[in-house]
Amino acid sequence: MRHSLISSLVLPVLTALMLAGCSPAYNWRDYNSPDAPYQAMFPDKPVTHKRSINLDGLVVDMTMTAANIDGTVFAIGSAQAPDAAKAQAAVAAMRTAMVRNIGATVTREEKKDSAINIDAKGVQNGAPMRLVGHFEARGTRFYQVIVMGKEKNVPQDEVDMFMSSFKPN
Repeated sequence: MRHSLISSLVLPVLTALMLAGCSPAYNWRDYNSPDAPYQAMFPDKPVTHKRSINLDGLVVDMTMTAANIDGTVFAIGSAQAPDAAKAQAAVAAMRTAMVRNIGATVTREEKKDSAINIDAKGVQNGAPMRLVGHFEARGTRFYQVIVMGKEKNVPQDEVDMFMSSFKPN
């Protein structure tokens, strides 16, 4: 990949969130994406960023919507591929890129239909990190739903709330 997903999408969103200031309390709110057919609950007001990315040769415009609570990012990325086979390949490429970004080891992985769910642990800037991800294709549309942060700051109840709230329409 020419650009890592962290540097191309997550870092600009994180920067915007940090500049805007974040509340330490979880303030769950409904979100209906204006770009892609999905809805979810975010733990704070999300920020959206769009950028062209390269997923193993498939160049797409990905929209990343994210909220940051105490350094833990709750994010949903979505994009569209020219066909369903390329969307499915993009799911695997996103999963691989996110795991590589924190030098992670996948501790749990589940594949079902057109989706991959993972829990991974790694290190970023010397800090133990945790990544929980759901990567899914629906026809030509594909999604990346992640929670990532310092391992000690990723509360399981909040991860479960975010992940279970994601509903592609």
